[in-house]
Amino acid sequence: MPATRAGRVASICTGAFVLAAAGLLDGKRATTHWKVAHELAARCPTCRVEPDAIYVRDGTTYTSAGVTAGIDLALALVEEDHGPDLARDVARALVVYMQRAGGQSQFSAPLQGPPPRSPALRKVTDLVTANPGGDHSLGELAKHLNVSTRHLTRLFHDELSTTPARYVENIRFDMARALLDQGHTATQAATLAGFPSYESVRRVFARKLSISPAAYQRRFSTARRVNAG
Repeated sequence: MPATRAGRVASICTGAFVLAAAGLLDGKRATTHWKVAHELAARCPTCRVEPDAIYVRDGTTYTSAGVTAGIDLALALVEEDHGPDLARDVARALVVYMQRAGGQSQFSAPLQGPPPRSPALRKVTDLVTANPGGDHSLGELAKHLNVSTRHLTRLFHDELSTTPARYVENIRFDMARALLDQGHTATQAATLAGFPSYESVRRVFARKLSISPAAYQRRFSTARRVNAG
């Protein structure tokens, strides 16, 4: 096919599914829009899908995340062919960054998704949401639910493929994101979401989104421009 003879092949957003269907992603790393990354991984099990990447290069095959990530990929191709100076000029002309900070997780929906099927796990969500700053250690959660710590750990593993501690952290993280979106400061969001300090919520944001809470808020808190005068 022509693609196999091309110097390189690239896709934008869900175009990765076309490459996968043509067998061009077999045994390669790739990405696509965060919302369908799991589906691409299911359809192309030999492909290593990287759901947080803005774009991925594997040999002569390039894939990018959402539609605007095509600009990031295009700039990378310009730099590859013509060097960073020209790529920088193009970026300035387009009023975009040469390389945006963080991965596409910062644009994704909250982590929690549908409520757990198990009544016990749904109760954990209710407990943490009602009192995010409370003691939600494994022992305390098991005591609230009147189950053993081993049974509770197994429930989380079997249904949600995670640990109780990580699940509690995810709930608090989603709450902190929502609070930042509403205009609370990073310190306020940390406290209201149950994190012991700003530093603790900063570490979680860095691990999950590769940016700080303050940087996240600057990008997503509002689309309004503040005009002088």
